[in-house]
Amino acid sequence: MTRIVVGPFNRVEGDLEVTLELEAGAVRAAYVNSPMYRGFEQILQGKWPADALVFVPRICGICSVAQSAAAAQALANAMGLTPPANGRIAANLLLATENLADHISHFYLFFMPDFARDAYQKRPWFAAAAPRFRAVSGSAASAMLPARAAFMRLMGLMAGKWPHTLGLQPGGSSQPLQASEKIRVYRELRQFRRYLETTLFGDTLEAIAALDSVAALEHWKSQRPAQASDFRLFLEIAGDLQLDRLGRGGEAFLSYGCYPLEAGRLFAAGVWTGQGLQPFDSAEVREDVSHAWYAQAEAPQAPAAGSTVPLADKAGAYSWCKAPRWAGRVVETGALARQLVDGQPLVRALVAAHGANVMSRVVARLLEVARLLPQMERWAEQLAPGEAYCVVGEMPRDTEGVGLVEAARGALGHWLTVRRGRIHSYQIIAPTTWNFSPRDAQGQPGALEQALVGTLVEAGDESPLAVQHIVRSFDPCMVCTVH
Repeated sequence: MTRIVVGPFNRVEGDLEVTLELEAGAVRAAYVNSPMYRGFEQILQGKWPADALVFVPRICGICSVAQSAAAAQALANAMGLTPPANGRIAANLLLATENLADHISHFYLFFMPDFARDAYQKRPWFAAAAPRFRAVSGSAASAMLPARAAFMRLMGLMAGKWPHTLGLQPGGSSQPLQASEKIRVYRELRQFRRYLETTLFGDTLEAIAALDSVAALEHWKSQRPAQASDFRLFLEIAGDLQLDRLGRGGEAFLSYGCYPLEAGRLFAAGVWTGQGLQPFDSAEVREDVSHAWYAQAEAPQAPAAGSTVPLADKAGAYSWCKAPRWAGRVVETGALARQLVDGQPLVRALVAAHGANVMSRVVARLLEVARLLPQMERWAEQLAPGEAYCVVGEMPRDTEGVGLVEAARGALGHWLTVRRGRIHSYQIIAPTTWNFSPRDAQGQPGALEQALVGTLVEAGDESPLAVQHIVRSFDPCMVCTVH
């Protein structure tokens, strides 16, 4: 058996190292290390509860609105506030804007540049992919970045600025829109739709969202040449490299549900397993720190009862990431989990065929783009200028609150405890904490650690491309992982 350390990774938000144990040319075991400690949970202790809205968005500059949304929901839950319809819709639009921007950035800037590497120059698609997806200089990024920048004008209209906005509040949105601004929001959405339909998909969003089986996807693919769109070119690459057989993960997928509607949510909450859909119960969430550099409790703790006490020389630990578990199980979270739980038929078919893998994670992410933007257009139409966007309330001196949202990368939870008017405890489980967790006390590897097992690695290859594809298929955000 040989051991190699892959990392630090480029095109990954934050610091990441992966130790691989190799046997007979394949990964026998993987150990994922988040090597940077940040301590936001400790920084928040003793602060005024509302200060969380200032601090937690600064955990990350990529998904700061998601952190704001979770904090606002935790505060609202602690205060017993329900935002008015305009506030709910505005919050949905803000979170959806960031999540879509993150999906597009991941596809073009983080994931696809790997296929422009010289290692693939003998592949039939390389001549099309290399100039299109090459890092920094590729034509795809040159087109995507201006489109994304124009789309992000929505943040200025609805939140004042991005990142680290204070537009999201426990009672709704602090940025009411006038009729003329509502028109501008709708115009920006339509403009971004044109980019997605002409460049990313080469088809209408509705047609992409309607793909409901592997056969339907294959038929769609067969009707157009590989260079017809970037999604079509990705499918060509995925088929040639058999990305649907690479990076198979576990059998359980978690979504908190997201985008509240007047009744229910746009994307449902639940846990999808091999036995079907199960209801999500936050009381089943526990954090294990047996292999993380933190002082250990006697047993895994519920987040509200947990602590973050660094212990850098702890024996047997290998990461600053905790190991969250649901009902004792390792779960994967992200766009794939959201679409599985919500019942998107193509995603369920892909997972039924070959499990969670590199291809199914990317396809789910892009399907979510196609499903979400038309809903954003409908939300923009529903905004009612002149009506309330926010309600106010008082924070009890002693209370608790939970904020559960879905960031682009998956399930994000904030657990707040207030004592004597100050933050007594603030615990965060980020999406990548779920996906990139270390082993727990039962020896269960985390989701990425499971997905890497069995990956073929050639002798002497210190940075295997297959490993990089698997890692990036989860779209990790390591700075959120370690709070």
